[in-house]
Amino acid sequence: MAGNMKKKAERVAQIREKRPHAVAKYIRISPYKVRTVLDLIRGKSVAEAKAILEHIPNGGAAPTLKVLMSAVANAEHNQDMNGEDLIVAECFANGGTSLKRMQPVSKGRGHAILKRTSHITVILDVKKAEGDI
Repeated sequence: MAGNMKKKAERVAQIREKRPHAVAKYIRISPYKVRTVLDLIRGKSVAEAKAILEHIPNGGAAPTLKVLMSAVANAEHNQDMNGEDLIVAECFANGGTSLKRMQPVSKGRGHAILKRTSHITVILDVKKAEGDI
């Protein structure tokens, strides 16, 4: 039994994400709205992505900026990387749990309202040099 647990722990450690990342869970905005913002910063440098997020009016920009800056801080603190050399390798928003509410309508009925939440993930990577393939 203990041998299997050690083997499983080794397998999990091998496939664990080595790149710096940050996750914000249960953010009270629909993942559809956040994905439009994430499409703008995917593949950009951290400085460029930060500038984009600070200047767009979308509601998903503020929580995405917080997640991006958290990922940069994780890279600098935990893995001793330089923040200027990083790019946004991957970013995605998955749906979280929905808050269920009711809207009263005529004849004593009620329509369901789903207030959606998001899990926002930003994964950074080191910028490749011009000559690297």
